[in-house]
Amino acid sequence: MNRETTGNKWRRGAHPQESLQQETWRSEYPFESRWTDLDGWRYHHVEAGVGERPVVCVHGNPTWSFYWRSLLGALSDRTRVLAVDHLGCGLSDAPGEAYPYSLATHTENLVRWLELHDLKNVLLVVHDWGGAIGLGAYRQVPERFERLLILNTAAFPPPVTWIPLRIAACRLPWIGSWAIRQHNAFARAAIWMAMERPEGLSSVSAQGLLAPYQEPGRRIAIDRFVRDIPMTQSHPTWKVLRDLESGLKRLPPIETQLVWGMKDWCFTPRCLQRMQDIFPHASVERLEQTGHYVMEESPAAVVAAARRMLDPASHSSAPKSSGV
Repeated sequence: MNRETTGNKWRRGAHPQESLQQETWRSEYPFESRWTDLDGWRYHHVEAGVGERPVVCVHGNPTWSFYWRSLLGALSDRTRVLAVDHLGCGLSDAPGEAYPYSLATHTENLVRWLELHDLKNVLLVVHDWGGAIGLGAYRQVPERFERLLILNTAAFPPPVTWIPLRIAACRLPWIGSWAIRQHNAFARAAIWMAMERPEGLSSVSAQGLLAPYQEPGRRIAIDRFVRDIPMTQSHPTWKVLRDLESGLKRLPPIETQLVWGMKDWCFTPRCLQRMQDIFPHASVERLEQTGHYVMEESPAAVVAAARRMLDPASHSSAPKSSGV
């Protein structure tokens, strides 16, 4: 079914009424909301601009399409820009406990959405879990993609010694889920832990990133993303990531840019090296003073990289490193 609706109302499972504080972040997120029916669940995206070579942005955990607002605003004068919310995240429906939240499911949802909207010649922009999800979609339907812009992420099964203790702690039996769901610990901690600059996020940015996750029922997907990190080879997502890595290496190369926050304590420079092994043809821009939330700390660098990819004749080659 390809049923799409538009509007600016909060959808099922979301906080029922926006406060004045939440309205503040709306000034940075003025884009048109649309929902696509996926098996009765409403899958949300925002979009701006028009064009035959769209930009598709895929978020990670615990963010949502709000994370991509700078790209939506900066690129919509030259092409169509779309940013999705995974089910359970942002303004998409939150299906609840029984839903099979997993990398495989999120990837399949994205593939279906791409096909329902018949998106082609896509510049894919990904970050965090959005990397594995978006690149998984690219692996499944490579004919729909033209270029890749990859921010701090992983498309391989992580060696257990690479998983930070602060992430592993969120997987502790009972207490990890309790902290994430009842106290929004994961999303709130990310407000300052995902930033390198001492001042952290602006209050408006923090409000926006936290806005959809005001109730425990809206935090199930956040918790399940954390639990979907494979810490052993017996975890089902370990095989999904292993197959993703090997599958990406077999695809014919397309234009690829890696833009990496080098102060990221989660997706560290060794993750960048592993991604370079997967995409040896990629150009690389290292943001030496940027942490995990690349779009919050260095949006101009990502916008510039996207503009170069959209109109390479009008821009010089990308720098290899930056003090940003």
